[in-house]
Amino acid sequence: MKFVISRDLILPSLQQIVSVIEKRQTMPILSNVLLWADESSLVMTGTDTEIQIVSKVYCESIENPGVITVPARKFLDICRLLPGGAELKFELHEDKVKLSSGRSRFSLSTLPAEHYPEFNESEYEYRFALNAGKFKKGLDKTLFCMANQDVRYYLNGLLLHVSNSKMKLVASDGHRLAIFEDDIGFATGYESRIIIPRKAVQELNRLLDEPEAELDVQFSANHIKVQFKDVVFSSKLIDAKFPDFSKVFNQSFMTPLLIQKQVLRDALTRVAILSNEKYKGVTFDIGGDVLKLSTHNPEHDEAEEELIIDYHGQTLSISFNSQYMLDAVSNLDSELAVLTIAGNASSCFIEEPEQPLFKFIVMPMRL
Repeated sequence: MKFVISRDLILPSLQQIVSVIEKRQTMPILSNVLLWADESSLVMTGTDTEIQIVSKVYCESIENPGVITVPARKFLDICRLLPGGAELKFELHEDKVKLSSGRSRFSLSTLPAEHYPEFNESEYEYRFALNAGKFKKGLDKTLFCMANQDVRYYLNGLLLHVSNSKMKLVASDGHRLAIFEDDIGFATGYESRIIIPRKAVQELNRLLDEPEAELDVQFSANHIKVQFKDVVFSSKLIDAKFPDFSKVFNQSFMTPLLIQKQVLRDALTRVAILSNEKYKGVTFDIGGDVLKLSTHNPEHDEAEEELIIDYHGQTLSISFNSQYMLDAVSNLDSELAVLTIAGNASSCFIEEPEQPLFKFIVMPMRL
C-alpha cells in the first residue's frame, strides 16, 4: 500500500471521522481508522460500533492499492500539524506505516484490516431527500432538549417523525420539550417514527456544514443512514416508543404574553445569578403590563427585576428553571418572544409570533 496525498485534502475528512472514535476503547482496533486505497480514491472509516462515518477522498497518486488500520488520533495530529499545502507520502512496510512529508518522518504501528468490526446494517425500508440546511436548523432547534443518561432511555435521543411530506423533530428530557416542523419538499407516501441516539444526533449536526447540500436519508426500524457529498453517516437507533406529547396541545391556554426576546434574556441572566445553584428557579409574577422576575437562595441573597410586557390576561405567579427558559428564548430567531401558559399552569409555550416552524415547552417548578 503506497500513495501520496495532499495534507489539505485528507485533513477535513479525517477530522470528520475521528470525533466518532471514543478515546477509551475496550477493543484496541476501535481506536484506529480503516484506510482503503483503490486506484483512484482513499476511503476512510471510523466507528464506535454504534455509529459509523465513511469518508471518500479522490486521490490520483495511489501507486499500490491496499487496506490497513492506523491509530486515528495520532494520524490526525500528524496531518493537522503539517504545514498547509504539504504533500504526505504514505507507505506500508509489514506492520508499520511510514509517513513522510518534507523533512518530517513518522512510523506508526498498524492493526490488520480483517479485524476491523463490520457495521451490520439492516435493509433500509424508507428513504427521502432533504436539504442539509433545513435538517441542520431542525437539529439546532431541538437537540439541546435531549436527555443525558436518563433511565428513560427513549429520551436520550431525538424523535424523527416523517408523515408524507412533513418532517417533525422532537426532543425532551421530561422537564422541557422542543418541536420543529417543516416540509420535506415532496410526498414520501409513508408515515414513520424513529429515535436517533444522542451521540448520533450531535455527530450528524456537526457534519452538516454545507447548507446547500442535498441529503439522502434512509432508515429502517434499527438503523439510519445519511449520505451527502462523499460522506456516509450510519447509526443504530433507539428501539423504543417516544412518549405521546400531543395531549399538551389539547388543553385551554391563558392569554399570550409578548415581550422583547433580548430584554427577557438579559433580565433572566441577571436574576439567575442569585438563584439556587442546584434548582436555578426564578419566579414569574405576571400582571397588567408588568412581568416581575425574582429569586432567592439558601444564603438569603435575593434578586428581582421588572419588565414591561404586552399582556391582557389574569394575574399569575409561576416559577421556572431559569436555564431551561434561557435555552428556549435564546433559540428564537425573532425579536419578539410569545409566552403562552396552559390554563392549569402545567406548562409554558415559548415561540415566535409569526407562523413559527418550532416551539419550546417548559414545565414549571415549585419553589
